[in-house]
Amino acid sequence: MIQGSLPALVTPFKDGALDLDTLKRLVEWHLDEGSHGFVPVGTTGESPTLSHSEHEQVIEAVVQAVDGRAPVIAGAGSNNTVEAIRFLQHAERVGANAALVVTPYYNKPTQAGMVAHFTALHDCCTLPILIYNIPGRSAVDMMPETMGELAKLPRIIGVKDATGDLSRVPKQRITCGPDFLQLSGEDGTALGFNAHGGRGCISVTANVAPRLCAEFQEATLAGDYGKALEIQDRLMPLHIAIFLEPGVAGAKYALSRLGKCENEVRSPLVGVTVATAAKIDAAMRHAGLLN
Repeated sequence: MIQGSLPALVTPFKDGALDLDTLKRLVEWHLDEGSHGFVPVGTTGESPTLSHSEHEQVIEAVVQAVDGRAPVIAGAGSNNTVEAIRFLQHAERVGANAALVVTPYYNKPTQAGMVAHFTALHDCCTLPILIYNIPGRSAVDMMPETMGELAKLPRIIGVKDATGDLSRVPKQRITCGPDFLQLSGEDGTALGFNAHGGRGCISVTANVAPRLCAEFQEATLAGDYGKALEIQDRLMPLHIAIFLEPGVAGAKYALSRLGKCENEVRSPLVGVTVATAAKIDAAMRHAGLLN
C-alpha cells in the first residue's frame, strides 16, 4: 500500500557522475529507519539535469535495491507526452510499483490538454499513476474538477498535491472520491493535509530525518495528532531551513553532515551558502539529528 512517509530521494553524485553505490546505501538506511516507500527521480532527484540514460539507471537501481520491501513510485514526468511515455514504459519494465507524473511544465496546457496528456500516459502501460500538481514549478494548476475526470480512469489512483492549499484535499475528495489517494508534496503542511483526509507525504525532509518523518506519518494515520504535533515541533525548523535555498541543495548538505552522501548538486544549482548551512545545522540539532 502506498501511504505514509515517502522520501523524494536525492540522486547522489560524485565528481559529476551518478553514485549508484551511495544511492543503494541510502535505500538500505531508509528501510532501516522506517520509510514507507521511495520516489526516485522527482525534482529532488534532480530530474531536470539527468540524461534519459541516467534517469533510467536511477529508477532501475532503486527498484533493485528495494527488492520488493516497499513501494517504488518512479518519477516519470515530462512536458513532452512522448518522452513521458518512454519513462513510464521503462519504469513498468524494470518493476516499479507506480509512477509520479508532473503536470506538463513550461508549455502551459489547458485543462483539456492535461486530460489528453494523462489519458495517453494511462493508456500506454499498466502502471498506477499519481498526478503531481505543483503550479509553483509547472505554471499550470490542475483543477479538482479536471482531476475528478481523470480519476475515472482505473489507473489514475491519486495525487501528490504541492499547491499548499489545504482546502484542495476536501475539494478533491468531492470530485475524485474518498478512495483517491492524496499525498502531500509540502512537508510544512503535512499534518493539516492528513487531517483533511490525506494519506502521507512525498517528502524532502524525509531524506534527512527518515525515522522522525515515518513516526510522524504513522501518528497521523493512527489519529494521534498530539504525538504528530510533538514530532512536527521537532521537524518544523528543519522543513524551513532545508528550503531556504533549493530543497535538494539543503537536503544534500544535511545528508553530507550525516555522512550519507556527497554535498554535490548539478548546475545550475549550487551548494548552500554558509549562512544557510548554519541554519540547517541548528535545525538538525533541534531535531536531535546532530549533537
